[in-house]
Amino acid sequence: MTGDDDDQERFRQRGWPALRGRLFHTYFLLRRPMTLGVRGLVHDRSSNSVFLIRHTYVPGWQLPGGGVEAGEIMTESLAREFVEEGNIEFTAPPVLRSFHLNRQASRRDHVAFFLIEAFRQTAPKLPDREIAEAGFFRLDALPEATTPATLRRIAEVFDGVAASPYW
Repeated sequence: MTGDDDDQERFRQRGWPALRGRLFHTYFLLRRPMTLGVRGLVHDRSSNSVFLIRHTYVPGWQLPGGGVEAGEIMTESLAREFVEEGNIEFTAPPVLRSFHLNRQASRRDHVAFFLIEAFRQTAPKLPDREIAEAGFFRLDALPEATTPATLRRIAEVFDGVAASPYW
């Protein structure tokens, strides 16, 4: 066996697992690509309140946010979603608080969670068809229908408790 033959044998041994890995990776990307979502907690210190939304297609009050589009930076996505859902613009960069794996089958596999304390509300535009209601709620008077995931994220910020890594 020459040196070249030896190299070919090693390539054959290494080549199949690499090829198989690429095939499986392509299959899973086509079947269900990994996606990233963002959520943000807007805290108004003067009134000790947080901004929540209620969508038209799911029950309960939630933190605003949405999906990160291809080529978009997380904070750009968050800014876009907040303008669309609540006419809120950031006056300072949002602070990344945590990153969560979504264990349930959903449209977002991973969700980045941000805290926003420097913001301003802009003049209302045409309402987003996805938003039924939106507004600020005092921390001691959150709506009864606030989702468990939203309550966990709020507790993560204000109680200093390390929340579950799952939404």
